[in-house]
Amino acid sequence: MFLAASGMPVYSANETKAASNDAKALFEKQCGVCHKLEKATSKKKAPAEWEKTIKRMIESRGAKITDEEAKTIKDYLVKNYGK
Repeated sequence: MFLAASGMPVYSANETKAASNDAKALFEKQCGVCHKLEKATSKKKAPAEWEKTIKRMIESRGAKITDEEAKTIKDYLVKNYGK
């Protein structure tokens, strides 16, 4: 109740799971174009390290990822494969 009264969004378990599934699908779609997903998911990185990796994929490897998609992918990787 406090969170709703404080103006912070309250998400149901289904909404949170759907957002997580969307982020996973985005990661699989965008990152799986150039390499096997295990290349990324076999590592544990800090948030700054994931951000650096994604930036490198965009700038050096030509990944076609928007800034918003990059943030979503980074958040997914940090949550699931973070240090």
